[in-house]
Amino acid sequence: MLVTDFDYILPEELIAQSPAKERDKSRLMVLPRAGGNIEHGTFSDLPEYFVAGDVMVVNDAKVVPSRLTGTKATGGGIEALIVRKTGEGMYEALVRGRVSPGAEIWFSGGLGARVLEDLGGGRKVIFFDGITEEAIRKAASMPLPPYIDKSGRDDIRDRERYQTIYASEPGAVAAPTAGLHFTEALLGRIREKGVSVVRVTLHVGPGTFLPVREEVVERHEMENEEYSVPEETADAVNRALSEGRRVIAVGTTSARTLESAFRDGGLKAGKGSTGLFIYPGYEFKAVRAMITNFHLPKSTLLMIVCALAGKDRIFSAYREAVSRGYRFYSYGDAMFIA
Repeated sequence: MLVTDFDYILPEELIAQSPAKERDKSRLMVLPRAGGNIEHGTFSDLPEYFVAGDVMVVNDAKVVPSRLTGTKATGGGIEALIVRKTGEGMYEALVRGRVSPGAEIWFSGGLGARVLEDLGGGRKVIFFDGITEEAIRKAASMPLPPYIDKSGRDDIRDRERYQTIYASEPGAVAAPTAGLHFTEALLGRIREKGVSVVRVTLHVGPGTFLPVREEVVERHEMENEEYSVPEETADAVNRALSEGRRVIAVGTTSARTLESAFRDGGLKAGKGSTGLFIYPGYEFKAVRAMITNFHLPKSTLLMIVCALAGKDRIFSAYREAVSRGYRFYSYGDAMFIA
């Protein structure tokens, strides 16, 4: 398959720059996997599409402030996304702007760092003595995706809204955005339907959202991300599957976690690392349905939903979403592949 097979035209005005005023008031498209008519509503309608015995799996990863802006010693502007800590004072970072090993960078908050190594897609940087991780996170802003305009934003607002209400495990540099639509009241209504709500953790890295640079889909390699599956989640999922009940993944990250941890006929509890790349032709082992946002053209996220519902059906649904003015991407509207 060619990556260009997953391209589509999206008017720029449909790229959401901010979330809905209320989390559960985003629009909802319901797409039956087995065929049938598409339905349209509001995310707060979601419980109507659940039945007693469903198991809904959310990703409780918490986004950490990790976007730093500053200047090079030469005076040019620079932006860095702090991806992960690699040693004392040392971090892997995605840097926008030309810098070479040995260059010094000065970020907001008085933070100074030196570039140690070029890692291909990123840089290894070391912060100057005495600069703590707490100081870095305090100076950093939320790592909003590149298609969201950063100028004049209220970072305090984004710290609330670019985070799920159930986020509890710090470490992600991107939000599991399908979960942004949930409220405590909505989760309560879902549980009242007899639905089990369980958790996994996948610390979302930039590789999930970076563009696919290969021309052929099968040649793309995902970056590894750390995940964790609690015992109670494995038990709930395995019981549901054995009894023919639905397992509903909230977002592509939950779906990848479930599929990565499914071995020898069942979901295994514990921690691991996954570079699983799901694209059409993949046979899902655990996931039967998915709540997701509308994804970027040619992205691995779009390929995952095409694997679940079929490429033709997803692209037909996307065309309908465009014609109806749905809002796309991280702060946009939602789809339930039922």
